[in-house]
Amino acid sequence: MPTEVRAVRHLEFLPDSFDGGSNQVLGVLSQDNIMRFISIETYKLLFVIGSHEEGISTAAISPNGRYIASVMENGSLNLYSVQALTQEVNKPPPPLFKVVEDWPKSEANKLTTRVTSGRSEQPWKSKGGKIQTRLLKVQMNTLLENKENELPGGLNKKRLQALLKGYGEYPAKYRMFVWRSLLQLPENHLAFSSLIDKGTHSAFVNIQNEYPIKSRKLLRVLQRTLSALAHWSAIFGETPYIPLLAFPFVKLFQNNQLICFEVVATVVVNFCQHWFEYFPNPPVNILSMMENILAHHDRELLQHLIKYSVTSQVYAWPLLETLFSEVLTREEWLKVFDNIFSNHPSYFLMIVVAYIICSRAPLLLCNQSQDFEYFFHHRNNLDINAVIKQAYHLMETTPPDIHPQRVLDDFMPLTKGQYPVFNKYPKFVVDYQTRERERIRQDEIEYLRERQLMHELEAKAQERKAEDEAFYRKQELLREAEEQRRKMVLEEEEKLAERRRRLAAVRRELKVKELQFLDASRRRFLKYQQDQRQMELKRLDEDIARKASMREQETAATLQDIEVRQMELESQRQLFEQRLIKDQETITQEMREEKDDRQRKADLEDHIVQRWVETDREERQKAQMVAEENLAKAEQNCIDNEWRLQALHKLRRDDQDREKRYEEIAKLLHDNRVKEAELLKAMREAEEKKWEEVTWRKAQLEEEQKAAAAANEHRKQFLEDEMNDALELAEKLQREDGYFERLRDLKARHAERGVEFQQLPKSGNICLNDLSASQSSLHTSSDRRQELARQERELMADIRQLRQKLTARAQTRRPPARVSPTRWTT
Repeated sequence: MPTEVRAVRHLEFLPDSFDGGSNQVLGVLSQDNIMRFISIETYKLLFVIGSHEEGISTAAISPNGRYIASVMENGSLNLYSVQALTQEVNKPPPPLFKVVEDWPKSEANKLTTRVTSGRSEQPWKSKGGKIQTRLLKVQMNTLLENKENELPGGLNKKRLQALLKGYGEYPAKYRMFVWRSLLQLPENHLAFSSLIDKGTHSAFVNIQNEYPIKSRKLLRVLQRTLSALAHWSAIFGETPYIPLLAFPFVKLFQNNQLICFEVVATVVVNFCQHWFEYFPNPPVNILSMMENILAHHDRELLQHLIKYSVTSQVYAWPLLETLFSEVLTREEWLKVFDNIFSNHPSYFLMIVVAYIICSRAPLLLCNQSQDFEYFFHHRNNLDINAVIKQAYHLMETTPPDIHPQRVLDDFMPLTKGQYPVFNKYPKFVVDYQTRERERIRQDEIEYLRERQLMHELEAKAQERKAEDEAFYRKQELLREAEEQRRKMVLEEEEKLAERRRRLAAVRRELKVKELQFLDASRRRFLKYQQDQRQMELKRLDEDIARKASMREQETAATLQDIEVRQMELESQRQLFEQRLIKDQETITQEMREEKDDRQRKADLEDHIVQRWVETDREERQKAQMVAEENLAKAEQNCIDNEWRLQALHKLRRDDQDREKRYEEIAKLLHDNRVKEAELLKAMREAEEKKWEEVTWRKAQLEEEQKAAAAANEHRKQFLEDEMNDALELAEKLQREDGYFERLRDLKARHAERGVEFQQLPKSGNICLNDLSASQSSLHTSSDRRQELARQERELMADIRQLRQKLTARAQTRRPPARVSPTRWTT
């Protein structure tokens, strides 16, 4: 494929109705949407459809191979004619020319002439230097001779003849190509299609009866070829030997019916000249010429044939009408026709005479006409090369007055486009034979129709005779059957009377037995009625006893239901008490969690204050380090005491609230035990009160949370501002001696105090979680609470003093605009 073809999308053979199904052209649709048609015999690109601007999407070929339909990429449908596309392919090749090329030899420094034949190509160049080229000047006669010898396909008849004389035959691989070039076949596809479309000729409809060929394909090709010949010229439909003449070529070209037909037609037109002038008799003129040649070259053999009344119709006509196919093998036949097609048509007659002359030894031994006929209709032990050589000798040594070349025309190929008219035969004879054959065919059809009618009448008469015989035989059988049936009826009547007598006796016995059975049944029925009444009384007694037992069971079940109802009421009361206790525990847990959150927030604030205090202490001078440490301890003690005091107040408030809730719960439990109705009423009242209280407390809680959030935000902002100020002061005092060591000591001491501060609320939480323990130790821990309150007040006082000192020091070290005195009060 060309280099631009990288992928193949679709492959499809281009069918040809003349090649017997062996399609020779392949269509290839590649990725560039161009479809190329390539000959698989010559590997040449025949034609192309589609282009890069108008690409092909899909394509389909008609079954007869005449049209190609393609769907283009732009949505249009294009229809191509194969005949128009192949016009360029069927054109004859360009003329050949000869070029003389001279170049210096390397050794002798002489000019050597090189003559080449070919199409217009680039001149051959040597590696030595520039080529000197000059054209040969030939005579006009030589040009005319070369023009006559030029053949299609780039071949030359003279060179082919020289090759044939040297090797005796053409190469088997190229023999068909050489034959097509020698015969100059026009390949008229349309003309041949028109002949094929006319169908099978009437003369060859039943050819299989006369020529039983095993291969159905070969028989079909032979029938089509002969029919095409008969449609081309009427003489071929009446010629009895035309199948024998065409069969070798049909067998050879069975895969290409067009070539087969044109080869046979070319052979008939050129090598069978003057054959049909004496139709329906053999060509006496041609046979007389052959007899004259035989008389000139071998008179003894001709006298021997005349002696036994063997005419040319016996020794020459069988070879002509069968084209040597009966007496030669396939290889010998091909070799003979290699020479026939390469020479003048008269060579065909010469090779027949040469075959007879080369067979003179066995022919001289024959003395019966049957032997002569057998010899020319069967294969013989004969050297075909000697026959061919003898034919060439006859062509050269035969005098011109008896030479067939004087009578026969030169080779004339078939015309292109349309086949030539072939009317070299007595038309009236052919027409008469055609009319006679048609008349005989009509008579035969009439005879067959009458014979068929007679057969039908005879069949109907036989059928009526058989029906009559069957009717009489059936009537006889019916009479015999009727008599037999009458005898059987009499016998059956006697048997029926006897059966009636027996039946009357049986009826009497049955009547007596029936009366006895009725009496026994009456007695049995009376007994059955008595038993039924006894069973009914027994059933009534059982029903009375069952109803009494059911009444007792219902009474017991009612009592059990009452007891279960009482148990359900008691369980509902207990379940309600448990729910109340769970609700109280939930509220208590929520308060504890809220207290723990507040405590964690307070710890965080204290930690921030401690960090701020530590940062502020680092700014002091070396002389005030001891005082600041003592002040920090006092401040921490104040913070601890203040926290303890706040914790005691919170615990006290929690205890008071818990006592109030316990009293309310006890009062409700006491009221619920009175009565179930009062319990339900109290539950509704308590539920209403609780919801009101929840709504009020929820609103109060939201207000307190908002206020606490605002205070926390303000406090965080204040602490962040103070810490930033402290960090700025710390940066200025980084160069002071011992600053970092004291800072680490202060952080460690404050961390220890923070741990102690965090441990206090844990013990408090334990006391808060355990309600029973808090109630029992309420009186014992009052002194401890007072002490914690006092410590808290002292710590708070120390913290206030420390804050005032820090504020005064900060004012002395930075501009007063940075810190507002109101912020410290807040």
